Amino acid sequence: MARLLLFGGKGGVGKTTTSSATAVHLADCGLKVLLVSSDPAHSTSDSLGVEIGNVPTPIPGVEGLFGLEMDPESKLSSLLPKLGTMVDGLNTGGGLGGLGGLGSLGMVLDSTAKDEIEDIKSDVKTSEMIFPGLDEALAFDELLKHVEDPNWDVIVFDTAPTGHTLRFLSLPEIIEAWSGRLIRLMRVSGGIRSMLFGRKESDEMKHELERFRNRVLHVRRVLSDPEMTSFTLVTIPEKMGVNETVRAYDSLVGYRLPVSSCVVNRLTPEFDHPFLEQRRTAELGRISELIDLLPDVKVSNLELLQHEVVGVDNLRLVASRLYGGVRKIPEALGPHTVGSLVQHSVHRGLYREFSEDVETIYLHFPGIKRDELSLRSDDGILYVGLNGRERAIETSVPVKASQVDAKLDGDVLRLNIPLRDEFKEENKEG
Repeated sequence: MARLLLFGGKGGVGKTTTSSATAVHLADCGLKVLLVSSDPAHSTSDSLGVEIGNVPTPIPGVEGLFGLEMDPESKLSSLLPKLGTMVDGLNTGGGLGGLGGLGSLGMVLDSTAKDEIEDIKSDVKTSEMIFPGLDEALAFDELLKHVEDPNWDVIVFDTAPTGHTLRFLSLPEIIEAWSGRLIRLMRVSGGIRSMLFGRKESDEMKHELERFRNRVLHVRRVLSDPEMTSFTLVTIPEKMGVNETVRAYDSLVGYRLPVSSCVVNRLTPEFDHPFLEQRRTAELGRISELIDLLPDVKVSNLELLQHEVVGVDNLRLVASRLYGGVRKIPEALGPHTVGSLVQHSVHRGLYREFSEDVETIYLHFPGIKRDELSLRSDDGILYVGLNGRERAIETSVPVKASQVDAKLDGDVLRLNIPLRDEFKEENKEG
């Protein structure tokens, strides 16, 4: 499971620059890194100077770095399979005053049934299903899918402005109300829905809703686990920035998010000029104030550069100021400490070693329970499942799950894979 490094703060303070520079540095240190953005502005592409989309995209010039800009609203259809189709089916025009989606079924419905369906349609429409906070829920749910993938070492998450993150953290109560509306739709329209889609599809809608609620709670557990997650606040040396940062810190700690560091960006450089000297002195005062107000957080500053920070080379310059020189990370799982001015503790998600006749793969899964893991194979490919989501694990030889000696020891899942070609032998015998 990948280490999750979140960067947050008010809009326009340099979260994207700081998070992108961090991702470049960690990849340069030899880790496999995914840089994720949920900010609707999608400025990560601009920062890297590379067009990235909603699937992990390799970043040219930085081996081991991939970028991903999420579009939470586009995930709605995958969140609840066929839910949009169901609602649209009830809303399709044509025949019986807008009940064309029911086809000939509308011919046998009395006026009361039709009124009830119209009431359901007005109560829950596809366009109304994006309630405040659902986009954050979808973003964090998508993020969890990558965090649980041991093929990544680190996920660097450039969050939307802090208010969005805090809104997500209060989501369980909101989701209760939202899911209640959907369950009402499913209950009242159950018979009609089953005729339209079949009982199996109808039940799947309800089950997926429950799975989503459970995943939201799982994300909350991951975010509050200091072995998994650390949060870096980014701000600027001005009164409003300090006040916003302190409020964000209090709220994040209230939700048990581990806030490890704070970067004060755009400090005026030291020049022999009265105006600039006065401004720098005032800004250093704000930084001292922030240090006093956040005694448990390491506060560091980053001076304003003379040019825009765009492109990998400029991001490396920022990274060198934050983390010092590039130091290659050992191959072992870790933990490994990275950085000087700002520090992060990271693990590798996956590590392998070989003996004469066994390949041993170590997977880092902090806080995972045995019953949340599964192991299977298909056509010689090994799949490790976590909370119902499976990832292919590359092995040196084709393998059957029945051949693998698997053991969960604390946070590490160890897989011993025989290097003898038993896979082919068993297939021959079969």
